[in-house]
Amino acid sequence: MLSSSLLLILFFVTLVIAVLSGIIFLIPSVPVKYIRLHLTLLLLPVIVGVIGLITVNGREVVGVFALDKLAWLVGVFVLALGFIIQKFSTRYLLGDRNYRKYFPLYTCTTIFASIGWLSNDLRLMVVCWGLTLWCLTQLIRLNQSWKVPAEAAKVSARSFIIGWGALLLAVVVFYIGTGEWVIDPSQDYDNVMSYGLKLIIDLLLVLAVIIPAAQYPFQSWLIESVVAPTPVSAIMHAGIVNAGGIILTRFSPVFDNNIALTVLLVISSISVLIGSGISLVHVDYKRQLVGSTMSQMGFMLVQCALGVYSAAVIHLILHGVFKATLFLQSGSIVKRFNIPTPPNVKRSYAWTVLGRTLAIVITVIFFIMSDHTSYTLISAFILAWSLSVSWNQLVALNRGVMGRVIGIAMLIIVAAVYVVTHQIFVSLLHNVYMITSHPPLVSVMICIAILVLGSIFSIWVARRRDSTAFAKVYLWLVKIGEAKFKSVESHPNYLKKYL
Repeated sequence: MLSSSLLLILFFVTLVIAVLSGIIFLIPSVPVKYIRLHLTLLLLPVIVGVIGLITVNGREVVGVFALDKLAWLVGVFVLALGFIIQKFSTRYLLGDRNYRKYFPLYTCTTIFASIGWLSNDLRLMVVCWGLTLWCLTQLIRLNQSWKVPAEAAKVSARSFIIGWGALLLAVVVFYIGTGEWVIDPSQDYDNVMSYGLKLIIDLLLVLAVIIPAAQYPFQSWLIESVVAPTPVSAIMHAGIVNAGGIILTRFSPVFDNNIALTVLLVISSISVLIGSGISLVHVDYKRQLVGSTMSQMGFMLVQCALGVYSAAVIHLILHGVFKATLFLQSGSIVKRFNIPTPPNVKRSYAWTVLGRTLAIVITVIFFIMSDHTSYTLISAFILAWSLSVSWNQLVALNRGVMGRVIGIAMLIIVAAVYVVTHQIFVSLLHNVYMITSHPPLVSVMICIAILVLGSIFSIWVARRRDSTAFAKVYLWLVKIGEAKFKSVESHPNYLKKYL
C-alpha cells in the first residue's frame, strides 16, 4: 500500500504532466489530434485520487496538505468533472478560433480547485481558490471579438473579487485571533478568540460563500455568464458554485456564530424560492438552469447552516453530476420544438389527494424515526413538498391506470437509488471530522416559515393568473432573471464580418 506522502507526490507529478500537456496543445504546430493524448493524461491524477480515496484512513497531515476521505473525494470529483467536460468539448468546440486555449484553462481551473481543497494551509487554499476564479473568468471572456461575453466576464470578475476578498479577510482575521494559518478540528476556538473576532470571521465567510453560490442578491454574475459556451457553463454550475459547501465544511470548527448562521439561513431560504421562481418564468433553457442552480445551492447552504456538512457534501456532488449532465445534454432540447404539443391532461383530483396524503404520512414517519433535530425538521418539509410535486408530475397528471402504475414504479426506483447512493457517501465520510453547529431554534423556525409561506404564496398567486399580484410577481422574477442590456444580443454580431 502506498504511503500518503508517496501518493501525494505521485498526485502532483500527474497534475504537472496534465498542465504541461495543456500548454503543449497551445503550440500551433501540434496537431489537433493531440487532444486525445491530452485527455488520456488527464485521467492519471483521477486514478491516483481514487487510490487515495480508497486507501486513506483517518486524517493525515503531509506538509501543507491534509489528506482525508473528504479531500480526496472532492479532488477526484473536480478532476473527473473536468475530464468529462473536456472530452465533450473536443467535438463541441471544434472550429472555434480559440479552440486550443480552452483546454489548458479547463485543466488549470480544475487542478487549482483540487489543490485548494487538499490544502491544510489557509493561505494556499485562498490562493488556489483565487486562481480558480481567475481561470473561470478567462474562460468566460475567451472569445474577445464578441463584446457580450467580455461584458459578462466583467460582471463575474467584480463579484468574484468581492467574494474572494471576503475569504481572504476571514483568513487574515483568523490569523490575528489565533496566530495560526491552520484550522485545528479538535480546537475549541471559543476559548481562543473573542466573540467579536469570531462574528467578523463568520460574517465574512457568509459573504464569501453566497457570492459563488449565486445567492440573492448576488445571482447576477451567473445570469450574465450564460453567454459563455455550454461546457464553460457546465463547469461553473457543476463545480464552481458548489465551492461554498466545501469552504464552510473546512471552516466548520470556526463557523458557529448564531448571528452568522441566522443570516445564512435567511438568505439561503429566500434564494431557494427566488431561484425556483426564475426557473419557472423564463423560457431560455440556460436561464432555467441558472434558477435551478440558485435554488439547489440555497438548500446546500441551509444544510451547512444547520451543521449537517456531510449532507451538504453529498448534495453538492450529486448536484454537480446532475447539472453537468443537463448542460452537456442541453442540445437535445432543440428537438423538442419539432414535437407536437400533447393534449392537455386534466389532473385527477382523487389521485392528487392520495399523493398529498401519502406525502404527509411518509414525512411524519420519517420525522418520528429520525433524531428530531432542526435539520430533520426542515428535511421533513422538503420531503413532503418533493413527494407531492413528483406524485403530481408522474402519477396524477398521467393518463390511464398503466401510466400511473409506471409513474409509481419510477418514484420507487428513484427513491431506492437515492437511498443507496446516500448510504455509500455516508459510509465514505463517516470518519471525516466535522464540527456540527446548532443555530437557534428561532432561526430554524424563520427558515421553515420562509419556505412554507413562500410556497403557499406561490401556489395562491399561480391559481390567480388574472390578478395584479400574479403580474407583479411574474414580471419581477423575469426582471431579476434577465441579464443587463450590454450582456444580451439576439445574434453574435461579430460573426457578420466573416460572411
